[in-house]
Amino acid sequence: MKTLVRPAVSLFVLLTALTGLVYPLAVTGLSQLAFPGQAGGSLLLRDGQRIGSALIGQSFADPKYVWGRPSATTPGAYNAGSSGGANLGPLNPALIEAVKGRIAALKAADPGNGAPVPLDLVTTSASGLDPHISPAAAHYQAARVARARGIPPAAVHTLIDRHTEGRRFGVLGEARVNVLALNLALDGAPHRAE
Repeated sequence: MKTLVRPAVSLFVLLTALTGLVYPLAVTGLSQLAFPGQAGGSLLLRDGQRIGSALIGQSFADPKYVWGRPSATTPGAYNAGSSGGANLGPLNPALIEAVKGRIAALKAADPGNGAPVPLDLVTTSASGLDPHISPAAAHYQAARVARARGIPPAAVHTLIDRHTEGRRFGVLGEARVNVLALNLALDGAPHRAE
């Protein structure tokens, strides 16, 4: 029996050390060397203070800011500890009511805006943490943001265009706008990625 147990336990300890310690440390070290910003969470800094990540959305309710996608996380919005979508199908009455409520809130915040509300402003993403919205969703909010800030709408549209990221490698995904980076630019605050 000892001849079977000893090699099995030795192999178990060796593989645990390799796959549980050596490999993760090596991958972490290499990623820190090759992609330090991304490996550290793509943090955004303002005046040396961490103010958020370019990878996780934040809640903005003030009319002077561009608002992101709704978040389905609990107990609060954009809670990375409970990432996940609402998992409601398109015919679910709860989803239909939630979308109607979100449309009503957007219309109430900008009653003069007669444009159709972009879908990504009223539906949650699969993770509930999406930091991006479509350029159409950002432009939809430009008049409200400009009015709240007392600046020309053209200035807001220009900032949106500057912060629009194209498809990755020209083919993957869709054009998108990082809400936090755009709002920092609207504040005129210099910021950088860590």
